[in-house]
Amino acid sequence: MIIKQVSSRLASVVIIALLALTFTAASTVAAIEFEGAWLTHDTKGNPFKITLSADGKATGDRADEGLKGTWKAGGDAAVINWDSGWVTKIVKQGDKFQKQTFEKGSASGGAPTHSAEAQKQKM
Repeated sequence: MIIKQVSSRLASVVIIALLALTFTAASTVAAIEFEGAWLTHDTKGNPFKITLSADGKATGDRADEGLKGTWKAGGDAAVINWDSGWVTKIVKQGDKFQKQTFEKGSASGGAPTHSAEAQKQKM
C-alpha cells in the first residue's frame, strides 16, 4: 500500500516537472524568435529600429531618440514595455510580422494606436 502511494506521488511529480519543462522550452523558442534587431516605422512613418536582447531589455532608436524598456515573449508576440509608458507589440502573422503601438495609458489588449510592418534584421 505504501509503495503504491509513493509510486503514485512520484509519477505525479515527474508529470508536473515534464509539463513545466515543456512550457519553459516553448517560451524559450518563442523568445529566441523575437531576439534581435527589428526595422519598422514609428507613428509618424519615420524609420524605427527596435532591438530585443536575450536578457529581456529593449532599446529603440528613432529620429535620434533613444528608447529603453523591457520585453517578454507571449504566444505569437513580443510585448515591449517602454520606460515612457507606451507599449509596442511585435506580432507574428503567418510568415510576416507587424509592429503594433499602444499609447501610454491605453489598454494594450485593445486596438493599437498605430500599426506597421516589422522586419527582423539579418545578422
